[in-house]
Amino acid sequence: MNKIFALCLLLAFGLSLKAQEKPNVIYILADDLGWGDLSIYGQKKMSTPQIDKIGLEGLKFTDHYSGNTVCSPSRAVLLTGKHSGRIYLRGNVRDKSIASMKTELKTLPEIMQDAGYATGAFGKWGLGITSNKGVENPLNHGFDEFVGWKSQMIAHTYYPTSYVENGKEIPLKPNTFVHDIIMNKAFDFIKKNAKADKPFFCYIPTAVPHAAMHAPPELHKKWQKVFPQFNKKIGKYGAGPGEKCPPVKNPIAGFAAMMENLDNQIGFMMNMLKEFGIDDNTIVIFTSDNGAHKEGGHDPVFWNSTGGLKGHKRVMHEGGIRVPMLVRWPKHIKAGRVSKHQSSFQDVLPTICELIDQPIPANVDGISFLPELKGESQAKHKYLYWEFRKGNEQKLFSQAVRMGKWKAYREAGKKIQLYNLDKDRGEKTDIASKFPEVVGEIEKAIKDAHRPLPNFKK
Repeated sequence: MNKIFALCLLLAFGLSLKAQEKPNVIYILADDLGWGDLSIYGQKKMSTPQIDKIGLEGLKFTDHYSGNTVCSPSRAVLLTGKHSGRIYLRGNVRDKSIASMKTELKTLPEIMQDAGYATGAFGKWGLGITSNKGVENPLNHGFDEFVGWKSQMIAHTYYPTSYVENGKEIPLKPNTFVHDIIMNKAFDFIKKNAKADKPFFCYIPTAVPHAAMHAPPELHKKWQKVFPQFNKKIGKYGAGPGEKCPPVKNPIAGFAAMMENLDNQIGFMMNMLKEFGIDDNTIVIFTSDNGAHKEGGHDPVFWNSTGGLKGHKRVMHEGGIRVPMLVRWPKHIKAGRVSKHQSSFQDVLPTICELIDQPIPANVDGISFLPELKGESQAKHKYLYWEFRKGNEQKLFSQAVRMGKWKAYREAGKKIQLYNLDKDRGEKTDIASKFPEVVGEIEKAIKDAHRPLPNFKK
């Protein structure tokens, strides 16, 4: 009788039982946000209360990793479930024929479409020119809607001459802060599908806090008063082609202002979910595409952006690849939990496949962490592997392996460095000579994980 009564209620309110069973998914991908940049991870000089609330009301991961140490390959790993030893792209490149997502790869948004989801992406694509009609366009890889920057290079500025909406380039008036336009489009997408009672996947790869420390002027002025000692410091960065990237007076204040702006917007979004009655059935994930950067005047030392981890963006030490991940899903995740489960971007696709009852594509490297979200028994990786390459020639630069408590790092042509993260989270003491048997296991893992790049045979 209870099931019949519930069904009658759903029908009375014009809601579909099938739609109600499918959770909405919002995946927010910050750009170059360090492991220590959120107050829930220890940031002391500014506060991120709305982003923190995702973890305080859900689950905070301490050992989650990005797909790579730079943005384009990291995003490719996220969208395909293939780790950086097997994915087609392993470094940032300017050659669009190399960077563009391959059409033969099944992507996360395509899987969501197969399950009847509306799919939208809002922000920095990072895998080609978004106004092109060819394979570069996110609309050809499973997204019903895309609003964001025209290219990865143009996303270096928050004051571009245009943005792209569903393949069409839209001119902007001078001094228009495009980030807020893009976020509002994401909110419109959520609102539209909530009202239509249609399950949705909203991917928000924001450019914050990458590159130029641009922020709304009123917030920037506020933080200049907090950190006046940096008012003579000028942050500069470049965007292109043909785009201006205004210099920033006091980029320290700029970083805090852009983070406060994003935090406020996340709070607005979370209130929207409650307003439209979809809060309990929406899973929200917040993370970063790689570790903290040192560009545009940003000072990761001042901010302790790595939270005591070694390295930063473009480096395969922990500070370059270990990233925050917060997950909130009131229907299934007990509030305030902390997880030490070791996971990485390739795990997101199989997790969502399990979440929405879709088959996992063949040759995916990830393991679903849905059991960990629900507090159930969780399968573990034997190891996690990363491979970073530079330039259009994709020349091997470095490799890394996480295997339980062990972390290995190797630059091309050099010996493996080994660290015990249980005792040396900052990777200060190389103990490879003391544990040759562990180094041997690491070498086997590297051999097993690495596959030659199709275009380069190495």
